[in-house]
Amino acid sequence: MAKVLMKGNEAIAESAVRAGGLLYFGYPITPQSEIGEYLARRMPEVGGCFLQIESEVAVANLLYGAAGAGARVWTSSSSPGISLMMEGLSYIAAAELPCVVVNIARCGPGLGGILPSQGDYLQAVKGGGHGDYHCLVLAPSSVQEAVDLMPLAFDRADRYRNPVIVLGDGMIGQMMEPVEFKEHNFPPLPPKDWATTGCKGRKPNVINSLYLDPVEEEKLNFKLAAKYEEMKRKEIRFEEMETDKPYQVLLVAYGTTARVCKTAMQRLRADGINTALLRPITLFPFPEDRVYELAQRAEFVLTVEMSTGQMVEDVRLAVGRTRPVYFYGRTGGIVPSPEEVVETVKNHLRR
Repeated sequence: MAKVLMKGNEAIAESAVRAGGLLYFGYPITPQSEIGEYLARRMPEVGGCFLQIESEVAVANLLYGAAGAGARVWTSSSSPGISLMMEGLSYIAAAELPCVVVNIARCGPGLGGILPSQGDYLQAVKGGGHGDYHCLVLAPSSVQEAVDLMPLAFDRADRYRNPVIVLGDGMIGQMMEPVEFKEHNFPPLPPKDWATTGCKGRKPNVINSLYLDPVEEEKLNFKLAAKYEEMKRKEIRFEEMETDKPYQVLLVAYGTTARVCKTAMQRLRADGINTALLRPITLFPFPEDRVYELAQRAEFVLTVEMSTGQMVEDVRLAVGRTRPVYFYGRTGGIVPSPEEVVETVKNHLRR
């Protein structure tokens, strides 16, 4: 299939449609508003439904209801809007319902600005809402990868009966790149015999997240915890570069900053500083074992982010005290440059 040049937001929307995500609820917020704009035109063409809802809080509750009825449902927003959905996502996770949430993150905290950021890492990875729950979190670093991850997100949401977050940033959403829409063949999904589709001829299904009996509530929490452990066994994804060669420095970055680090790594190697890169694709579950293994072959680890330091906490937990873990970040919508990463590495090597 020929590649087509598309803006990231529109490519994400088209990929979701092709993956069967034909029911979308959303509320506009930059820098992801093109997703809703695209779907408002595209959904009627494929027999789907686009609904602009009055608030992000309401969006989360509509996700709950539609997912409970067995629909393949999704939404998109940007940082403050995702914050408003967090209570609902906790309910959805507790009720074991599948949905996909795309976050094209902007800078914050607060209302912040519309430029790209990775300041939502902790919100996405550590739950964001209340209680013991996790979302599976996928982090694309290109428009093509965002296109490829959307079908996976829908499949895993259904397979685990759990929310899946696709965490991009304003740059991924707004840049234009050539993309190809590929066929994805996943194993058959189990039937949604838990859905509230009407109970004529059978006992009614009850979807709930309220347990007044503490013993029953604890059972639910342990059941969810077992599911997250299964994700850790089966769903870890990452990319490595130059790890098959000797290296002094291990860079760890995801999303847009990983692209910056790839360029920095090439320049460092040209200067005689052997450097490798690990790029997490799943932020939850985090590839902690591989981070640890690769760190043992380096003098130090440098984590690069568009934040004041969020993923670096998981990198330090993975590496422990076995190697120094340093951090470099820009925030406020400023993207680190390859030159800044190169200079940071050289400064640490001079110490």
